[in-house]
Amino acid sequence: MSGQETKIPAIEVKDLQKVYKLYDRPKDRLMEALGLGRKQKHKTHYALKGVNLRVDRGETVGIIGTNGSGKSTILKIITGVLHPTSGEVHVNGRISALLELGAGFNQEYNGIENVYLNGTMMGFSEKEIDRKLPEILEFADIGDYVYQPVKTYSSGMFVRLAFAVAINIEPEILIVDEALSVGDVFFQAKCYHKFEEFKKMGKTIVFVSHDLSSISKYCDRVFLLNKGVLLGEGSPKEMIDIYKRVLVGQYEPAGTQNGEDLLDDQELQLAAKKASEGSQSGRELNAAVNPDILEYGTKYAEIAEFYVTDDRGVRTTTIMKGSEFTLHMKVKFHRYIPAPIFAFSFKNVMGTEITGTNSMIEKAFLESAQEGQVKDVTFVQKMSLQGGDYLLSMGVTGFEKDVFQVYHRLYDALNITVISDKNTVGYYDMDSRITVVDGEESPIG
Repeated sequence: MSGQETKIPAIEVKDLQKVYKLYDRPKDRLMEALGLGRKQKHKTHYALKGVNLRVDRGETVGIIGTNGSGKSTILKIITGVLHPTSGEVHVNGRISALLELGAGFNQEYNGIENVYLNGTMMGFSEKEIDRKLPEILEFADIGDYVYQPVKTYSSGMFVRLAFAVAINIEPEILIVDEALSVGDVFFQAKCYHKFEEFKKMGKTIVFVSHDLSSISKYCDRVFLLNKGVLLGEGSPKEMIDIYKRVLVGQYEPAGTQNGEDLLDDQELQLAAKKASEGSQSGRELNAAVNPDILEYGTKYAEIAEFYVTDDRGVRTTTIMKGSEFTLHMKVKFHRYIPAPIFAFSFKNVMGTEITGTNSMIEKAFLESAQEGQVKDVTFVQKMSLQGGDYLLSMGVTGFEKDVFQVYHRLYDALNITVISDKNTVGYYDMDSRITVVDGEESPIG
């Protein structure tokens, strides 16, 4: 045997294309099908365009991309739910797929009947399913609901049962598409623990997720899709970094799939500077701005623009835990303000305020502002919050003759995603450094 083990492909996709015909009206589809009229009635939409990828046996691979990028489409083609327009797909191993709620389940059957239905569809005998049933029911943990029709299940119970079936029938390849986002945090933890068991057993896992922290933590490699085109493949950190550029419009594909067209750091800085100096406001540029933002105040001072940049100066709403980031506010003053205070805070998605500060606490700006002035305010700090989604609020307040004034507040203005491959206990990371050394045995008595 050679010193380097030959990698065996579990999934190979070659020049895969999936094309849809889009019609403005139902009658246009009928007329074209009947050959009536010479004019083409449809528009061609490429859900996937010339995609090539390979997943080796034993790998855990993630697929990321914006909505409509083709992530779910490629998984459905790999699992045989959809047929490609052209290209080849080769699968080497038994697949278990959890693509979407309801797939493969009969709504009128109860939970146990659906376990047998799904097991049979995957090629298991009734005896084999009998043997696996206790493990499946224990993992799903939905109690007596297994005897009720699944149409009465909540989405959480449904995904518990579906995942329990998928994970316990000993697949060689497990494919999961976003379904875990429906379960509660405890069930998700159990599922990811199962992922780790699968990895140790040499199973192959492919999953699509918007949870970039999970992608970063569990994946060996990541594929990045955008508008049906494979932009690149590589380490989770590398692909997430490119994905962040795609999200803020600072990546322009040149038709390659090997990453040769990526902006280098100098170009990225110039792109960020140009975006910052452009006429677009932070609200227009940033897709993560809350459409139902709560704002109030006298508007004597107004936050005219706000955005976040990462440690390279690139506008983003995804921050790597442990890295430095900057909150920017452009504040216009419509009258004289004797002592403006600039502030920001982070909440979790349940509304609990986690952390924040202001210029008075930091003793950073203790001056007055004149009518017509514009102040560019920046808060630079290290991201120590755990991986997850947070809501960023900001404001301009102050005191006039000892009376507290709110000039402009923006509550839950931005959705900030923290990406982490190591979450500790609680809301933030204390950045502990641990040493363990041999010590002397204490004398007795």
